Amino acid sequence: MNDATPPRSLALARRLDRITGACGRLAAWLCLLMALATGLVVVLRYGFNVGSQALQESVNYLHAAVFMLGAAYTLQRDAHVRVDIFYRRWSPRTRAWIDCIGSIVLLAPMCVFIFWISLTYVCNSWAIRESSADPGGLGAVFLLKSLIPILAVTLLLQGLAEILRRLALLKVAVSATPASPKHGQAADRVQPLDG
Repeated sequence: MNDATPPRSLALARRLDRITGACGRLAAWLCLLMALATGLVVVLRYGFNVGSQALQESVNYLHAAVFMLGAAYTLQRDAHVRVDIFYRRWSPRTRAWIDCIGSIVLLAPMCVFIFWISLTYVCNSWAIRESSADPGGLGAVFLLKSLIPILAVTLLLQGLAEILRRLALLKVAVSATPASPKHGQAADRVQPLDG
């Protein structure tokens, strides 16, 4: 294989990144829509003494959608809140191992659990076309609940992309490591893992 050609695993990771990027862009637009809807609620209520339950619920729906659709994007950008007292001091290779193990042992099972546990909940909501319990509310609670398994799937797919990327970095590190390091040279110093 040509050195300029990325491995298939990285090509798959890039395709998954595009899906996540689309979800992230959608979440960004939903933030704008949510801000406009919130402003409209305030102007209507305090400027014209008019309330709209559907408009208020739409802000809640948009808020939920931003978080559910934006979680995988946040993972992709490595922007999740993390207490990295030790992590930041570790070598890039050690961080790649930790990220792989964390994704496999913690993230993937959590995503599978969320998906599995939410299926009945979402299917029941769809079966009755669940709507708001409040008069004048939105009639799309079942759509809102559908975001729960979507969250699990997008987060799992982005977790897979991150695993593939870290494994590719580790593979580069292994192939770049000399079989027998020269005197005074550490075998685990690998330049390709700096990013």
